[in-house]
Amino acid sequence: MTGAAARVWEEQRIVAIRRRLVPVVVLAVLTLFGAACGENDADTAGSSSTGAGARAEGPLSGELTVAAATSLTNAFTRIGEEFQAAYPGVELTFTFDASSALTNQLLEGAPADVFASAAEADLAELTEAGLVAGVPSVFARNELVIVTKPGNPEGVSRLDDLVDVGIVSLCGAEVPCGRYAQQSLDAAGVAIPESRVTRGPNAGATLNAVSQGDAVAGVVYVTDAAAAGDAVDTAAIPADRNVVASYPIAVLASSGAPELAAAFVAFVSSPVGRAVLEELGFLPPA
Repeated sequence: MTGAAARVWEEQRIVAIRRRLVPVVVLAVLTLFGAACGENDADTAGSSSTGAGARAEGPLSGELTVAAATSLTNAFTRIGEEFQAAYPGVELTFTFDASSALTNQLLEGAPADVFASAAEADLAELTEAGLVAGVPSVFARNELVIVTKPGNPEGVSRLDDLVDVGIVSLCGAEVPCGRYAQQSLDAAGVAIPESRVTRGPNAGATLNAVSQGDAVAGVVYVTDAAAAGDAVDTAAIPADRNVVASYPIAVLASSGAPELAAAFVAFVSSPVGRAVLEELGFLPPA
């Protein structure tokens, strides 16, 4: 075979090889592309399936019982309305009382899904008893204020004035608002004779004793005084003699609707819940 003929034969062989390789390469590329698309489709389908699953579960619904401190009555009533507007299928029931009283009831087996207290000590007691699911979180704070009859006829302007002003309304000694008031009085070096003290079972009753004229003055939460409006006058307590109350909330271990309970706890600390709390005079959590 001459040199020219050899070159022609070699060129023809290379062309033939290329013709055989092109379909193979194209097939391989298409196979890889198809596999990648298949994986993406699978991921998308998985995501859609997950999303559909979440949607299939539908909005939260069921019965929920919330035990809360009396001083949270107005705030939680409004937050509860917002929560039910967001979840129409929820049947929400509140039990309001002194945190200490609610703690005792829960320790004795009273049913509830969520507990919101006016004192961390009460929830700590339930936690130690194994009745709390997870870790409680503080969602708001509160302070104390002096309240008097409208017009403040006795001219009460500070804690010292409560010593000889007449009947003074305080919360029960075991109730959080009573414990806080005593701490404030102790910080001011004020001792009111017990014979001139009328004690309410909770913050609401303590305020009512003043607004209804059964007491000349009292020490209550700022939020309760604000809610009373013109029914009472107020006198501020200096920061160095005041007490800041922390309000924790938690899902209870015995809850029959833990997912719903957790949703309510989250809602209380949501922008909607915090807006309500702030409007009513509560301080944000530290």
